[in-house]
Amino acid sequence: MKLLIMCEGANEKKIIDLLLENDCLQFTEDDLLDLNSFHARQIVSNPQVRIALNTYPGEVTVIRIGDKQSDKLTIPIEYKDKIVEQRIYCTKPELEMLLIIAEGLEKEYEKVKGSVKPKQFAKARVRLGKKMYDNSTQFYQDYFGADIDMLVNSIKEYQRVHGKAHSKDEHCLAELLK
Repeated sequence: MKLLIMCEGANEKKIIDLLLENDCLQFTEDDLLDLNSFHARQIVSNPQVRIALNTYPGEVTVIRIGDKQSDKLTIPIEYKDKIVEQRIYCTKPELEMLLIIAEGLEKEYEKVKGSVKPKQFAKARVRLGKKMYDNSTQFYQDYFGADIDMLVNSIKEYQRVHGKAHSKDEHCLAELLK
């Protein structure tokens, strides 16, 4: 059985790829369909995912990662027997919470969270050297790529603080860590 990792956005994919590259997850690239994660919300709209599913002869578990998990995964009829399980790993309210946690700014954010989204807060407060957070995949690479332990610790802290906000069908990224 293979895992199909479907990341809502490019930044979620970058986080998963960093964790994979640094052997921080309970699985390796060898366990993944087509040996990588995908930036995809739905199977039907992503030709790379469909090609990977078509070429792999066995069963697949889908792992969806993102901050918005309200859209249901539509499994095309041709994959109904192939996809045997689906798990949701949610980064709500937003992936920027990992940056806020890494910077030690959670208490400051708590004071304004009713009127400011994590993305806005991070753009105003999070920096790497002289560069301010800009919601780019490169920023995540530069910020966490040099210090994977900071990423792992931020994910664990996120679960400790925000894990109870998830519904019973949603999991935290920390559950994927070794």
